[in-house]
Amino acid sequence: MTPSSSLRVAVIGGGIFGVSSAVQLARLGAQVTLVTEAGFASQASGRSLAWLNSARFRSAEYHQLRLIGIDRYRTLAAKNPGVNWLRFDGGLTWDADDASNKIADAFAHEQSIGYDAQLLAPDEVAAVTPGVDPKAITRQGAIFNPGEGWVDLPSLIGVLLEEFAARGGKAIAQAGRASVEFKAGRAVGVSTANGTRVEADAVLVATGAAVPEVAAQAGYRIPDATPISLLVKSKPLKVALRAVLNTPNVALRPTPDGSVVFDSAWSEEEVSKGPRDVREVPGSVIERLAAEASAVLEGNPKIEVESYGVGPKPVPLDGEPVLGAVEGIPGYYVAFSHSGATMGLIAGELVSREIVTGEVSPLLARFRPSRFPQETQALAS
Repeated sequence: MTPSSSLRVAVIGGGIFGVSSAVQLARLGAQVTLVTEAGFASQASGRSLAWLNSARFRSAEYHQLRLIGIDRYRTLAAKNPGVNWLRFDGGLTWDADDASNKIADAFAHEQSIGYDAQLLAPDEVAAVTPGVDPKAITRQGAIFNPGEGWVDLPSLIGVLLEEFAARGGKAIAQAGRASVEFKAGRAVGVSTANGTRVEADAVLVATGAAVPEVAAQAGYRIPDATPISLLVKSKPLKVALRAVLNTPNVALRPTPDGSVVFDSAWSEEEVSKGPRDVREVPGSVIERLAAEASAVLEGNPKIEVESYGVGPKPVPLDGEPVLGAVEGIPGYYVAFSHSGATMGLIAGELVSREIVTGEVSPLLARFRPSRFPQETQALAS
């Protein structure tokens, strides 16, 4: 049974956090208006590797939340059997053959916390997960995590928007830059550059990399480490790869339409040297990234680039999510995190429940905006 509520909520942001939250709010019976500056999935969610994982090292609380996030995707997969935009074919990772190699330590850590992991020698990989060139794997071996997967976020966002509309939600795209409105120190609505105004009892800011900037307009500081990232998509090609690969020089995965998408830490450093609003990337960077992708695939196929996306990738300064109510500003909530894909469904669920019911989730205790010291009191008035 769908609950009913007179609570009016405005959500700003057309990526996975905004859309997921809007759907969850509608499921809880709130009257929801979803506003986005441009199109849906037009920013980070449209250029994400979208690897569903909790591999390697992080806090126990963050690991727990990511595991629950993956669980929500498994529930979604069970409800949508056979879809080509959500897969659980595992993840394979290896490190460089130098002093930075932490594969043995990572494997020991993953085993110690019960994260499903197998340590494979290069010649053992083909029998476990296909499509990888064993010559590319360093002598220390690779970790295969069979419970990992990937999601095509634009496809998922489309599915969620259909449900949102069916539940009576109102979506406003191409609205221009949005600002939160305040009255007597509390959030009371949203206004946009195209003149749209939405009155609300609560506002959720889920604008991806722009969350710290929007919060700063209210006098609230959220430390930011957002880089400029690059995701490249190939033209369709025949590869046997099913898993997500995370390697020293490239990370990649298949796509629903028979291509591969790929990115890397080094290319992120290259594009981050330019202006924040960069939209063009040197051809040499694209060419090298495509060559690195080919080098890890079985048969080293020629990779022709179809397109690429470049822009800010949301990353809080301490690397952990920033979720929930903004202290000192009633009715004001934020959702800001790296790993938007893994966190997308669970973050929307937990923050939305808090907005509607007022119940504070212990799962979010570590990730509150209030963990950051404020130099001055919030200026919203």
